[in-house]
Parts: sequence; C-alpha cells; structure tokens
Amino acid sequence: MFRTSLLLLAFMAAATSIASSDRQTYVVHMDKAKITALDQTLGGSKKWYEKIIDSITELSTQDGEEETSPPQLLYTYETTMTGFAAKLSIKQLQALDKIEGFLSAVPDEFLTLHTTHSPRFLGLRKGKGLWSTQNMATDVIIGIIDSGIWPEHVSFRDKGMSPVPSRWKGACEEGTKFTSSNCNKKLIGARAFLKGYESRAGRINETVDFRSARDSLGHGTHTASTAAGDVVAGASVFRMAKGSASGIMFRSRIAAYKVCYARGCANSDILAGIDQAVSDGVDILSISLGGASRPYYLDGLAIASFGAVQNGVLVSFSAGNSGPFSSTVTNSAPWTMTIAASSIDRSFPTTVKLGNGEIFHGASLYSGKPIKNLLLAYGQTAGSDGVEFCIKGTLSPDMIKGKIVVCERGISGRVEKGEEVRMAGGTGMLLLNNEDQGEELIADPHILPATALGASAANSVRKYVTTNNPTASIVFQGTVYGGPAPVMAAFSSRGPASEGPYVIKPDVTAPGVNILAAWPPRVSPTRLNTDNRSVLFNIVSGTSMSCPHVSGLAALLKAAHKDWSPAAIKSALMTTAYTLDNNGAPISDLGSGGSPATPFAYGSGHVDPVKASDPGLIYDIKPEDYLNYLCSLNYTSSQLSLISRIMNFTCPTDTGFHLHPGDLNYPSFAVLFNDNARNNSATYKRTVTNVGQPTRTYVAEVQEPDGVSVMVEPSVLRFRKFNQRLSYKVSFVDTGGAASASLRSSFGSLVWVSKKYRVRSPIAVTWK
Repeated sequence: MFRTSLLLLAFMAAATSIASSDRQTYVVHMDKAKITALDQTLGGSKKWYEKIIDSITELSTQDGEEETSPPQLLYTYETTMTGFAAKLSIKQLQALDKIEGFLSAVPDEFLTLHTTHSPRFLGLRKGKGLWSTQNMATDVIIGIIDSGIWPEHVSFRDKGMSPVPSRWKGACEEGTKFTSSNCNKKLIGARAFLKGYESRAGRINETVDFRSARDSLGHGTHTASTAAGDVVAGASVFRMAKGSASGIMFRSRIAAYKVCYARGCANSDILAGIDQAVSDGVDILSISLGGASRPYYLDGLAIASFGAVQNGVLVSFSAGNSGPFSSTVTNSAPWTMTIAASSIDRSFPTTVKLGNGEIFHGASLYSGKPIKNLLLAYGQTAGSDGVEFCIKGTLSPDMIKGKIVVCERGISGRVEKGEEVRMAGGTGMLLLNNEDQGEELIADPHILPATALGASAANSVRKYVTTNNPTASIVFQGTVYGGPAPVMAAFSSRGPASEGPYVIKPDVTAPGVNILAAWPPRVSPTRLNTDNRSVLFNIVSGTSMSCPHVSGLAALLKAAHKDWSPAAIKSALMTTAYTLDNNGAPISDLGSGGSPATPFAYGSGHVDPVKASDPGLIYDIKPEDYLNYLCSLNYTSSQLSLISRIMNFTCPTDTGFHLHPGDLNYPSFAVLFNDNARNNSATYKRTVTNVGQPTRTYVAEVQEPDGVSVMVEPSVLRFRKFNQRLSYKVSFVDTGGAASASLRSSFGSLVWVSKKYRVRSPIAVTWK
C-alpha cells in the first residue's frame, strides 16, 4: 500500500507538471537490502540499475505498443541514499511497480535558490505578503547590539536601496580599519563602545581585535545578516546548505553597535549602545546577549529596554542558552520580547556504525571523506585523568594516534575538543551528549572527521568502548531537508521566569539551530587560532540566532503597520504562533526526551509571520501599564522612578482600583497558586483591540489546564468597528489538582475564534 500510494503521488505530480511531453525525470528509491543481495550476483549496483532499466523497457511494451524513447539512467545513488535517477514516460513509471525492491518514485524539480532556509520555513515568499515589493520598500531601521559587523560583506551591499532616511541621526564612526566610507545605504550606522570593557580588561589588542565597529568574533555579523542581510545567491559553508542567503527583512537598514569583545560584553558598554541606538532613531533593537536574572530595578538591560519602549522601539532579546533546566530564562521583563530557539527542517546528518553492527545518526558540518573501521579510544585508553572531556593536556598521542577518540561534552567547547584530538594525533572524534543535552544534535564545522551523537547513542558507545578492540565508521551525508520541525532545542533557556513569574517567558520560539548567515572572512568558522579556514557564511546555533529572526519579523510588521506600538507587534507575533510541527504533531522538546514542549519552553509557540501580519485582535500595552504592573509587585516609588524616569509617577491609591500582576494586558496568562491553600482562585482582566475586519464576532474556546477550571466572561465578543476595544475577564479556580511536589505546572489555552481568525493565548498555572 505504501509503495502504491507513493507511485500514485508520482503520477499525480507528473500529470500536473508535464505539459508538452510525458517524459520526466524521477528520483527512484530502492530497498537497500534487495540491492545489497543482488549486488553480489551482478557485481555492483550500477549494473543492477541498468538491468532495472532494461526490465522497465520490457514491461512498458508488453501491451504491444512501442515506446518512442527508452528510459534513460542519469545517476545512481549509493552513499547517502539508495536508488537512482532516470528519465521515464508515464508507462515506464508504472512499470516500476513491478520491479522487486522498488519503494517510491519522486518527480524531479527545479529548486529555487532559497536562504539559509529559515525565511522559507517561516512562510516568507518573495513578492508576496510581508515580502511584497510595497512592504519591502520602507525605511525601517534595525539596531544590532552585538560584536560589530564586517561592512564589506556582500550581505550588506546597498544595491537598489533608496537614500538614507532624513530622520536618521546616527553616524559611521571611524576606528581601527573602519572609516566612514564603510557605511552605505544599507549599513547606515556603526559605532563601537569599549570604555567599560577596557577599564576591566585593559586596552584592546589591535592585532587580534578592532577598536572600532569591525567584527572580530563573527557573532554580530551573523546576527545582523540574519535580521536584515541582503539576498545573496549561492551561499553555503563547505558546500553545505547551498542556497540564496537572505535576512528576514532584507531591505531594512542596519545600524551596528559594537559592545562585545574577546573576553565579553561590559554592561556599561551595552547600556551606552542601547541609549545611543534609540537616540539615533532605530525602530527595532536586536540584542542577543544577557546576564543573570534580577529584579528589574537592578537589571540595566531591563531599565534601558524600558526606555527604548517608551520611545516606540521594540526590543528583541535572546532567552539564553542554559536549558533544559527550569527557570533559566533571562531578559524576562514584560516590555521586551524574549525569544527561545528551535530547529528548522534542515539537517546535516552523519551515520556512525560501530564494530558490533549498531548504527546511530549524528550531525556534523565536516564535508570530507568518511572514515571506516578505525579503533576507538576513550577514557583510560586515550590518556590521563579528565581525558573523557578531551581537554588540553589530557590526551596521549601514543594512545590515540590514528584512532577515533570519544569525547564527552562539557568544560571546553565542542570544536576545541576536536582540535585537541587532531593536535594529539587522533583521526576522528565522536562527541557524546549527556542526559541533559538529550537527543539535540548541533552541527559544528569540525576540523577533523567528527560528529555529535545524542544521549541514547552516547550510552551505547560508552558501553561498547569497554569491549576488546572497539571500532567505528563515520559517514557524512551533507545537507538533508525534511523531518519533523520545529523541535525545541535542549539548550534553549526555560521558564518560568524567576523574576516576574506572572508573565510567561519566553514569549515565542524561532529558528535558532544550525542557522546559516554571514561571517567575516578573517574569522575562522571555529574561531580557533589554529583553524586557518576562511568562509563567507557560517552555521551557528543558539538563541542568539533565533533573536534576530524575530527582530526581522518585527521590522516586517512595523513596515506593514506603521502605527502599531511595540506591544501590538509583539501581541501579533504571540497570538498567531503555532504549537504543532510540520507533521501536525505537538512541537516536541529535545530537552525533555522528545515529549511535547510546554509554554515554558516555547512561550506562545513558533512565530508565523504570515498570520501575524493580520492577527485579528491585539493586546496593546502602554508604558504606564507596565508601571502599574510594577506597582502590583510592590515596587517602591524610587524603584519605579529608576525604571521609568518619571519622577512624579505614583501608584494608584484609589480603593476601587485593585492592582494585580495578572491584570497586565499581556497576550498570555501565567497563574500562581499556593500549593498549601485549599481554595486557590484568580481572576484576570484583558482588553483586546480589533485590527481585523470591522464587523466580527469572536467566541471563546478554552482548553483547561489539568486541575483548573476556567471561565471567560463574556464568552462572546462582538466588534462593530475597526480599532474598537472590548474587555473580558478570565477566572481560574483550583479544582484540587495541586501536587505534593514543591513546584508543579499545568498548561492550557484561551482562543478567541471567528470565521477568519484564531487569537490564541497560552495558560500556565503553577503551584508553589
């Protein structure tokens, strides 16, 4: 049945794609077991495929009608897949169903050059919707607070761009190997902030870094091009992920603010960068960095970002890379947008075969030849104490020469371990995940044949290496598209937020695993001093990569809805986010063994820019609403003034005006119950604004969290005009489901449904 249905799909595709001829090229997948058996009798798979072609010819002419052209064998696939490509007529295609070992036939197609793939995964298409010519012809400015930029990179060319907006107040500051001529109509501003850094680390060594906006780390160039890099055809790294690289808002202007250097990012420099960026006139701030969570009045980033929001600037922050542990999310102030990281449907797989026959799949950006049947070295067979982590000085050249070394993740960087193996004479490396890292596979540009392996494979490898003369082979399969996506990254930091738990953080998730973007040619892809390779694009993972995706999306929405506030843009992205993967199953979480992810991993879900451009309803929030929220958290007047810079702001004292943290007009619901109380309940108020069709009726649809009843009043909202605001209340009642554990959470959702729109808000109830 499986084979027949796939063949039927091939027929249907052929019928829709062939106009003037019934001959088309197909990629034919065959049963490897059948081919292996027949290879031995025919002396090779190519000869067997030639026999298949002959058989197709015979079978397709059995009705006596002669085919005008015989089938044509184009390629045979033996390493990364099993099958062949051939040009076939419809009758010849039908004949395949009678061939032993045939699995499926897929029509060949012309693939358009597409990005780093993530814009297409997000549903963005050139000339359509948010990528329409009209929407892209705007002057939205994205400020990148990061490690600088490589201005000569082709991703930052300004071909076809209009003059710099007259409202722009920024500058292109000169410094080490950076002049005003390095800016253009694309990169309209570049500044470096280093005083705080140099005061702690000493003067920057200009032989290895730049006292200017020029990027010596690669991070800033990568994030800037992800958010707003120009379209670049033929982008790849080591022939991987070939396509047309593009930023999410590729016609946006970029302003780069360098605040990070070799040893880190000084908070003082960061705050100066944010302050200057808002003054210069940016519309969006993209900030892929952070520190420990603390009360907002002690958090410089929270304070500076509130000032940005007061000036109408949306601030997008990375959530952090400390997952999968609970309450590790950073940058959790409710006025910012906090971004988690998840995968796209592109991978860089490897196959590892152990000497005992076990086969596992990993990931790597190594693009060289496979290595076969080499001895494995691990622990006592590789060197001295601590050698399991392959840190410097622990590997014994005499013990690992010519072998594949097994290394545990941790203590040192992933690519650094491979370099230590190579320097000590090893030939390859298996990099093992621990239980916390789970099945997450991060592809790295290793300088020797190496691959990452998930936790389950790692456990098998650890057992196998204790046997006599253990061996392994590694095959590198290049770039593969397909598979379930998105999947939450194990490294992505999790909620609930330790500061401000009345708001679900992170807010959304976006592509952040194995992301291809621009890279400085003077910075090696591994950033190791011993790596002499030069690339124009690199693949990197982290919430640092997911953050600029959302920054670019925010710029697209800003261009489409110029009057929207930062909160409105944020609301649109949150309430239209989805929670099912491309197979229709709940988004899974590699940080919890592949079980369904929760709002503490992905917030409202994965961003969907197409739907976000027309969300139906929005939850808008004004700066004073955030201050009232802080009042509900019992912030003092001095603490409030520190954040707001409004010296005369006082919390409402009207006895009829009850402040509750849950009443912040946020697009999600975080409810805290006392684990020891018997009658837990809470009622939250919300107000939605109609930004969709003028006349529209919405009905509340509730998925109740386990152990909680939810009531919405009113349960129907009837809008009669555009921009009309209507309010409702949601009551949450504990039905006795509190657990005995010190912390437990339960999840649900509230969706306002109309004929056209589904405006969804997640619910997270936590017992403490």
